[in-house]
Amino acid sequence: QVQLVESGGGLVQAGGSLRLSCAASGSIVSIATMGWYRQAPGKQRELVAQVTRGGSKNYAVSVKGRFTISRDNAKNTVYLQMNSLKPEDTAVYYCNADRIVSYWGQGIQVTVSS
Repeated sequence: QVQLVESGGGLVQAGGSLRLSCAASGSIVSIATMGWYRQAPGKQRELVAQVTRGGSKNYAVSVKGRFTISRDNAKNTVYLQMNSLKPEDTAVYYCNADRIVSYWGQGIQVTVSS
């Protein structure tokens, strides 16, 4: 059973930065498509950023140029560097590993104050 544990969330002022980390059990980070999703109150969960096994990355239009996803296979960890944060980035952020079966972390709150 794969476990994903997010960390690094919290409260930040608009324009600030946060780095989220997702620590995975086992070596799934190196063989799966890893992604970060978010869900704001009253909204559907949406993809924020994704990195494939081969290293290809894609981002939601709303975060492109501000957020960066990266992966450290040796540490079985995926990161989401979030810069120039906006109040509309406020949400619960979830780590996802997709490899035949999709696994989710428990989610972590990110709150951006104006």
